[in-house]
Amino acid sequence: MGDGADGGPASRAVEDLVTRSGRVDRFLYLGDVYPTGTRAQFTRDYRSVYGRLARVTDPTPGNHEWPRREQGYDAYWRTVTGREPPAFYSVRVGGWQLLGLNSQSPHGAHSRQVRWLRNQTRAPGTCRIAFWHRPRFSAAPHVPDQPDVAPLSRALRGHAVAVLNGHAHDMQRFHPVDGITEFVDGAGGHRLHAVNSSDPRLAFSDDHSFGALRLRLRPGLAEYAFVDAAGRTLDSGHLACSATARPRA
Repeated sequence: MGDGADGGPASRAVEDLVTRSGRVDRFLYLGDVYPTGTRAQFTRDYRSVYGRLARVTDPTPGNHEWPRREQGYDAYWRTVTGREPPAFYSVRVGGWQLLGLNSQSPHGAHSRQVRWLRNQTRAPGTCRIAFWHRPRFSAAPHVPDQPDVAPLSRALRGHAVAVLNGHAHDMQRFHPVDGITEFVDGAGGHRLHAVNSSDPRLAFSDDHSFGALRLRLRPGLAEYAFVDAAGRTLDSGHLACSATARPRA
């Protein structure tokens, strides 16, 4: 989840949901520490809520903290991990490759990031999940589609089955496009954005609950569930992947 680190009661309720749900192997924070991602806000508002998860967190920067990243995002994660936070990176969990990408740094078709992504997805198979902050598709009028991130989406075609994003303060699940299901979970606790629930691209949406997306990964299968801060499952299902199928050109 993302868009929740403001230190308020709603963000604390979502963090409580995450930590009481059982063992957390990885926590993907999808960006934005409010209001401007300063070092003080990371210390006061992010660490006070999500500090317990710091050692298992894979973050991606949001638009709010990006302009002050050297003093905020970079300094905080350097303190946590002891090294410079990478702009984009890959980890393996439960038989899946998780690709931490960056919608705030250059991501054009010929950028270093997209070249790196193409190299990461050369191996056959689709057992990959990518995450970054700003979504390619969004049914929230306040946060509409972000066409500039299309090069990231295009590079994943035939190589992944899911993309996770924040930025829109709500929960959205889209019907698959080119075999990829996009999830938006910016309902981490900092206000909520209305969703146009009649958007035909949507398979599910919720704009009145704070919560998180839970993923249970095992080789070949990802089970997902949007869960609100009270622990109620709002939407659930599963995605299958292939470890051997050759990606489409």
